[in-house]
Amino acid sequence: MAAIWLSREVGKLMNNPNRRSILSLGVALGLVGAAGSTKAWAAADSVAGSGTGADPEYIWDSATDPLMASLLENGQVPAVNAAMAGWVNNSDALPSGLPADLAAHLGKVNKLPSWADPVKLARAADFNRRKDTYLFMLYGLGSGIMSTVIPREARSVYWSFGGADMKDRAAKTFTFGYDLSQRDAFKPTGQFIVTANKTRLVHGAVRHLLPQSPHWKAGADQAIPISVADILVTFHSLGTYVHRKMLDWKIPMSAADQEAFLHSWQVAIHLLGVPDEFIPKTWAAAEAQSAQVLTPILAPTPEGLDLAEVLLGLTAEIDLGVTRGFLNEFVRYALSDEVGDWLKLPRDYAAAALVRTAWPAFILFREGLSPVMPGAFYMLDQFVRALAMLFLNKGTSSTTTPITIPTGNRPAG
Repeated sequence: MAAIWLSREVGKLMNNPNRRSILSLGVALGLVGAAGSTKAWAAADSVAGSGTGADPEYIWDSATDPLMASLLENGQVPAVNAAMAGWVNNSDALPSGLPADLAAHLGKVNKLPSWADPVKLARAADFNRRKDTYLFMLYGLGSGIMSTVIPREARSVYWSFGGADMKDRAAKTFTFGYDLSQRDAFKPTGQFIVTANKTRLVHGAVRHLLPQSPHWKAGADQAIPISVADILVTFHSLGTYVHRKMLDWKIPMSAADQEAFLHSWQVAIHLLGVPDEFIPKTWAAAEAQSAQVLTPILAPTPEGLDLAEVLLGLTAEIDLGVTRGFLNEFVRYALSDEVGDWLKLPRDYAAAALVRTAWPAFILFREGLSPVMPGAFYMLDQFVRALAMLFLNKGTSSTTTPITIPTGNRPAG
C-alpha cells in the first residue's frame, strides 16, 4: 500500500513539472543526498542507540499515510470519525465498525513502546502536578505562541481545515497537552495513548490533503507536510523549550524529575509515529537536536502573524486580571523581544518592567526560596489561575473536545 500511495504522490508532482515539483519529486523519492540535508542526526544519541543514518526531513509515516489517503479517497472518514467518537480511554477496546486495515493498524500501535518505564512515567505525572503553574504559562504563552513563528507549522495549521476555526483548533491542541499532563496519562484509566493515536491519524490525513491546497503549495518548501523532522521541531518547541525555560527561571527540579519529564515526551513522540532512532535519549541530545532543527528556522510569516493575533485574542477573552500590554510583554519575556517584534506586539514598558521584576520574585516566593511576597503576587496568581482554567477546559467551556480526522482543507475565502 505504501508503494501505491507514493506512486500517486509522484503522479501528482509529474502533472505539474516545474522547478518546485522536480525538487519535491527528488525529496519524495529520497534522491536528495547528504549535501542537501540540513537535519543529519546521530542515532547513537537516540533512545534506539543506533539507526539508518537517514535524514528525518525526508521521512513521513509509512504505516499511517497510505492508509489515511485510502480512507479519504474512498469517503470512509466520516464513518471512521463516528465510530471513534466514543473511543476515549486507554483501556477502551478498539471501536467496532472500523475498516479492517485501520483496525489492524491501530491494533499494532495503540500501546506503549517496550522501552516505556512506568516508574518514570508515574514520576513525570507527579512532576506535572507539582510544576503545573509554570507548565500552564510556558505551554500556553511560550510554546503556543512560538508555534506561530515556526513557518511550516504556521502555514500547515493556517491552511488546514482547523485553521478556519482557531478556537476549535486550539481546543484540540489543549486536548493533547491536557491528556499528556494527567496523572494517569499512560495508564489504562488515562486517555493519552488514544489521543496520540488519533492525532497520528490526523497528521496522516493532513499529509494527503494539504498538497491539494493551492494556498499551502504557494508557500511550501516540501512536497508533503509534517515530516518526522517537523514533529521533532514541535517536540522541541514544547518539551525542550519548557525544560530549558524552567532551568533559566531557576525552578527547582531534581535530576530524576527532569529525566522523567523527558521520558514522558519520548513516549509521546514515539506514539506519534517518530522512529526511535530520532528520539533524543538525554536532555543534552535534545538541546543539540533543537539547536539544529528548531532555532535556525524560526521566522515570521503572514499566516503566523494572523494565527498569533487570533491566539492572543482568544486568551485575552478570558478574565486574566491583567492588561493586554502585560500579556504581550509576558510573551516577549517568555520568547524574546525579537519574536515579539516579528509578531508586531505593541510595547508596554511599564508592564515589561513589572514582568521582569515580579515574575522572578513570584517564583522565589512560590518555591519557598524567599520569605518576601512580591507586591504583584495576587495579580500574578490570578493570571496563572485564569490560564490554568483555559488549559483545563481545553480552551472551551467544556472539557470534551473530540479529535476528528479532517476531510478537506481550509475553505477558500
